[in-house]
Amino acid sequence: MSLPLTPRRILIVGDLVLDEYLIGRVSRLSREAPVPVLEQTRAEYMPGGAANPAANVQSLGSQAIMAGVLGADDAGRRLRELLAQRGVDLAGVITDPDRPTTQKTRIVAEGAYVFAHHLARVDRLSREPVSGDRERHLCDRIATLTPGVDAVLVSDYRLGVVTPAVVATVREEARRHGVLTTVDTQGNLAAFRGFDLVRCNAQEAAGYLGRALHTDGDFEEALRELVAGLDARMALISRGAAGLSFITPEGEVRHLPASNRTQVFDVTGAGDTLIAVVTLALAAGLDLPTAAALGNRAAGIAVTRLGNVAVRPDEVL
Repeated sequence: MSLPLTPRRILIVGDLVLDEYLIGRVSRLSREAPVPVLEQTRAEYMPGGAANPAANVQSLGSQAIMAGVLGADDAGRRLRELLAQRGVDLAGVITDPDRPTTQKTRIVAEGAYVFAHHLARVDRLSREPVSGDRERHLCDRIATLTPGVDAVLVSDYRLGVVTPAVVATVREEARRHGVLTTVDTQGNLAAFRGFDLVRCNAQEAAGYLGRALHTDGDFEEALRELVAGLDARMALISRGAAGLSFITPEGEVRHLPASNRTQVFDVTGAGDTLIAVVTLALAAGLDLPTAAALGNRAAGIAVTRLGNVAVRPDEVL
């Protein structure tokens, strides 16, 4: 079974992350400090950050091409293997031996009769912007790959890969070749003027606009300001349990309730799933209301399982 989408080629540019889950059962409290002792039963690894939208594009039957930076370390090698196993094209990924691969380690307790829950998270990362020869190399890869894709999705986790030069390259090359551009950024909205679609959450939109957002009316006004201020054709704001709001190229604002409010297990990666599906749907020629409805449904599926989830077409249908 497949979604009514023609397979497309999507270039994903952004911060690559390896998500590690150390999972076990809590047996007692430590004698050394008032903390639980986790007896580890297994470890799981998943593509995170910008690698999560790539995994979703691939799972939905299209081709994801990844562009970003990995370190010359075990985490980088493991993430390359995970993406390659899923069929992701790594033509735009470069190696920086002076930079660690971002790794987020989540310590998770599970029991026989309760949902698993997170005890702690440890991040290993560098926020130093990519620069010099490696930045130029990455920009060259993006420029080479853009003419052969249907859309470029920028996933900005603000971990140093999405520099002004990288953003400028995406924008200029996409315009030159008539390629759709979408961006999912953790608050750095002003850097993405001229993109076709901008996605953020309510807190990020409020931070950019300098005021709180509560009602549908607040979000309608915010969306109109976002597209005007960022010279965007479309904008989409995720509102958590309240669903999402978006504005079409024709200026129509719509609000969708969350597709799943009762079986929320782990919200990790829901936004990545949303932007991946919306980008893929738009690239396949669907309008924004249809794309947003599909993305909303996919995000509702993603939160029902532990960790980043690459949704399947049959689940969305």
